Amino acid sequence: MANLETLFQKYRSDYEVNWQAMQIRPGSVGEASKAASRLLRNKTVYQQIEAITDVPWPFIGLCHDRESGFDLNTYLGNGQPLNRVTTIVPKGRGPFTGPNAFIDGAVDALRIQGFVGATDWSLARTLFRLEAFNGFGYHSRGVQSPYLWSGSTVYGPPEARAGKFVSDGVFDPGVVDPQLGVAVILKELIGLDPSIVFGAAPSAPSVSPEPDVSLAEDVLHVQHALNVLGIVPSLVEDGILGPRTKAAISAFQEQDGLNDTGLPDAATVAAIAEETVRRSAAAKPMLPAPQKPMLPATTGDILSQIVQRIEALERTPLPATPIAIPGPAAANPNDPVGAFQRILDIVRRIQPPTGATAVVSANHSADQFKQAIDILNALVGSGGQPLGPVNGALGETLGNLLNGRKTAIGIGGSLATSLLAAVPFSSNAGGLAGLLGTVATSVPGLSQAALPLFLAMTAWGVLGKFEKWSQAGALPTVPQA
Repeated sequence: MANLETLFQKYRSDYEVNWQAMQIRPGSVGEASKAASRLLRNKTVYQQIEAITDVPWPFIGLCHDRESGFDLNTYLGNGQPLNRVTTIVPKGRGPFTGPNAFIDGAVDALRIQGFVGATDWSLARTLFRLEAFNGFGYHSRGVQSPYLWSGSTVYGPPEARAGKFVSDGVFDPGVVDPQLGVAVILKELIGLDPSIVFGAAPSAPSVSPEPDVSLAEDVLHVQHALNVLGIVPSLVEDGILGPRTKAAISAFQEQDGLNDTGLPDAATVAAIAEETVRRSAAAKPMLPAPQKPMLPATTGDILSQIVQRIEALERTPLPATPIAIPGPAAANPNDPVGAFQRILDIVRRIQPPTGATAVVSANHSADQFKQAIDILNALVGSGGQPLGPVNGALGETLGNLLNGRKTAIGIGGSLATSLLAAVPFSSNAGGLAGLLGTVATSVPGLSQAALPLFLAMTAWGVLGKFEKWSQAGALPTVPQA
C-alpha cells in the first residue's frame, strides 16, 4: 500500500475542495458552536503546549475534544486520568501531576504521535492528520469520512452519500454518523476566532519527510514483520497505528517480555526483527562459511547490504580535490568496537571542526567512503565468500527495514547485539571500549545485551552522514576567517 505521504498527496485536493464547499447543516450549528466555544475557553492552555511543540493550538484542542471532551484532568493520548499510569495504548504513560500536568501529558502524547517537529500545518495536512486517527477506509467506499465532515453538507443525504463503519471492518451504507465531525467544529471555531490562519501547503513533498510520515513508515514495516511472523488476525499494512496494530504490538511485547506499551519503540522493533531472523534461521538452516571464522550468516548478510549502500555512494559522481586522510590499516574482524571507532574517526577527519579557517573544496574524492568499505568488508569477511543470504519473506522484510529510514535503527539494534555479543566491555579498558564499559556499568538496567542499541544508532548515523553528503554533492563547507 502507498505510504502516508503518497496518501496525503492523493487526498490533498479533496480536503481543500470539501473545505470550500462545506456548509454546516442548520441542525448542527448549535452543537458546533457549543463545542467551538468550549475549545476556545482552553485556548491559553493549548497555546502553552504549542509554544513547546509547535503544534497549532486548534489541532490540540480538536484532539482534546475527541479523546476526553475537553477534560483537563485527562491524558491527551487516550483520555485516561492524568494522576494514574495509563492502562490503554499508549500504556505506561504518567502519572502526570502538579499545576502543569495536562501540558506535560499533552506534550508526551504529541511526541508519541510524531507531531512534535512537524512543519507542514496547512489546512489540508491538518485535516489529513485528524482523519488518520480514524483511518482512511471511507475513501475506498466513496464516502467522505464522518470523523471529519459529519454535520455538514459534505457527508450524508441529501447532498452526499452516507455510511459508517459500525464495527471493525463492517461498513453499513445506510447509517449516518450522528457525532459531529472535527472539520465542522474547526469551521465554527474560525468563525469565533478569525486570528486562526492556516499556511499554504508546500507545492512538493519535502526532501526530509514529516516526523509522523517517518513514524508511519516504521509502523508499516512493523505491520509487515508481524504478518510474516503469523500474527492473528493479520494486519492491514497501511502504516496507521490503529487499535488492531496497537493490540498486535502489545501482544508481541507481552509474549517477548518487553514493556507493554503497544507502541513500536526501538526495543520492540529490534525484538521483532530478531524474532524474524530467528524463525527464518530455524526454518532454513544456513551453511557455515568455508574459510576462516566469520560473523553469523544473517549478520553478515545485513552488513553486506550496508557495504553495498556505501559502495553506491562511492560511485556517485563527486568533484575531485582530495582530503588528506591517513592510509587505511587492516580492519580486524574480531574487533568490532575498534571498527566502529575507525568509522567514527573517518567522519571526524572529513568534517571540518567548528571555527576552522580551512575551506573544504566543493570537489573531493571518495577516499573516505573507501575506508569505511574496507572496514565493513573486513567485518563481513574477505575473499567474497557467500554468507548465506536470508531468503523469502525475511529477505523482503530486512530489505524494507534497511532502506535508509529511521526504522533501520531498530534492525540495527538487533544486528549490533549479535555483532558485539562477544565483546567484553570493561570500564577499566581504554578508548571506545572503556567508554562503553563505563556506560554499561553505571546505568542501571543497561546490560551488554541492551548496549548495542546505542552503538547501532551511532553507526547508522555515520552512514547517514555519508549518504546526506553524497546527496548534497559536497561536504559541508566552513567559511574563511
